[in-house]
Amino acid sequence: MKQSLDQREHDQRSPLSAFSDNAVRRTDNTHQDPDYRQAFCVDADRILNSLAYTRYIDKTQVFSLIKNDHLSHRVLHVQLVSRIARTIGRYLGLNEDLIEAVSMGHDIGHPPFGHDGERILSQLTQKHGAGFFHHNVQSIQFLENIERHGRGWNLTLQTLDGILCHNGEVHFRQIKPLRNKSFADFDTTLEWMKKTEKPDQMPMTSEGCVVRMADTIAYIGRDFEDAIRLGLITREDLPSICASTLGNSNGTIVYTLVTDLIANSMGTPHVGFSEKIFEALLAFKTFNYDRIYKNPLIKSHLNAVETIYHHLFEKLLKDLDDDNQKSSIYSRFLKGVSREYREKHTHAEIVRDFLSGMTDSFFLNQVPPSMRPCHMEMPLHV
Repeated sequence: MKQSLDQREHDQRSPLSAFSDNAVRRTDNTHQDPDYRQAFCVDADRILNSLAYTRYIDKTQVFSLIKNDHLSHRVLHVQLVSRIARTIGRYLGLNEDLIEAVSMGHDIGHPPFGHDGERILSQLTQKHGAGFFHHNVQSIQFLENIERHGRGWNLTLQTLDGILCHNGEVHFRQIKPLRNKSFADFDTTLEWMKKTEKPDQMPMTSEGCVVRMADTIAYIGRDFEDAIRLGLITREDLPSICASTLGNSNGTIVYTLVTDLIANSMGTPHVGFSEKIFEALLAFKTFNYDRIYKNPLIKSHLNAVETIYHHLFEKLLKDLDDDNQKSSIYSRFLKGVSREYREKHTHAEIVRDFLSGMTDSFFLNQVPPSMRPCHMEMPLHV
């Protein structure tokens, strides 16, 4: 059955697809553990069953500490990326299992309070000699070195590369995969990213490129709708180039972007948009940054969050230095983790891993109530 499915891929999919029988793992134990599932399907199942995936449920996407049950959280964003990317992949003849695996794992390394938390944590890791903090690098850290008591999930190179090389913050009109990478290349890139402030590299597969584009498609219109719901902007505020070209509702925006991406990528070695659509997308991104992501109305809690990050990092670091076995970093993180993990990581890196894996609520509960920011009450606009 598995051989039949592998052969069907070669018969029916694009030659640019990543074929399941070409998947590569660090440890090839298929002869010991025969499995009827194809390689990238196994990856998707392993990520779905990881502890880090479970914690998506309480991770900030954009808006945090706002009492509104209809706002996007990280788990919904990941599901939207997967749905959008699989639709694109289906029309381009690509491997949907690989697309799903990369989509589900791409944000696992996000720390509490989203990109703001990422920025704060990176300052702390640099200060303590642990390099720059990037959530995509941390996703690999969880999946390879922390999950399963330090044994990791033994995911394929293609999946790990797609996760590492996704970058929804950097935009190109067209991208092409950087094919024929090895695990040695992957490890070199991983170490380079830890030492680089704004690293970026193209994925090795067309599937990874599709997920990278779908990441932007998934959040650009959804964040717009959330901001309208909170009364930060109105639909009429959207620049005319965006509204007339992409639409002014999330459904229309997603449909327009996906349709254009498929039409301009089909039968070509790249994945990309038409020039007109891409210009409108860049204008939309600028609008979102200026009017939503940098809006002071939703940043009032940041000083408190930053104070907590600094407090916890220094406290946990001291607990490790003092071998304080009563500390939560021992009882809630290091307990059960392999000796190999402890030997390979500095105290600052261990604190980084513990903090970045916390959900928003667990993070806040590590400090007294007097240190925690209050939830904001904002009007519901339907």
